[in-house]
Amino acid sequence: MAQETAAPLPTGFRAIRMGMSMELVKEELAKDGLYSFEGDPEVSMLNEPSTDSIETAGTTFVEKAVFQFNEDKLYIIILFLNREKLDYYAMYTTLKAKYGPPESLDPESMVWEDEKVRMSLERPLQIKYIDNAVFGKLIEQGMAEQSLEAYTRDKFLKDF
Repeated sequence: MAQETAAPLPTGFRAIRMGMSMELVKEELAKDGLYSFEGDPEVSMLNEPSTDSIETAGTTFVEKAVFQFNEDKLYIIILFLNREKLDYYAMYTTLKAKYGPPESLDPESMVWEDEKVRMSLERPLQIKYIDNAVFGKLIEQGMAEQSLEAYTRDKFLKDF
């Protein structure tokens, strides 16, 4: 029996939600048996300012999980799923039954999206959740920085 109304897209996975602080995500990871989180050694600073991440091994259905933060707020979750226990088609049919058909698809990924979150199923077998507001802001900042760099480069080249 087909579902008539698609469920709203999730803003995270299980108890972990977009916008949570790093400390709160660490607490949830420690409580959830799906992860084998061992604490701060799995936390790292990325090259960008105000950007941190947690990478942890999983158990059973999750091989590895990555949680990325901007200004201490979770904005990306990537779950690398265990291909010995799950398969791409099973994940696709589960997601389609719950959230409706994907907004876009290609041979490498399927994407469901609303104003809050972008959820994608990607090959070989991973799920990504992205906070659209934070990601959009970061893209705009990146474009602004690229524009400034291009302007500075052109000004520099004119000096020759």
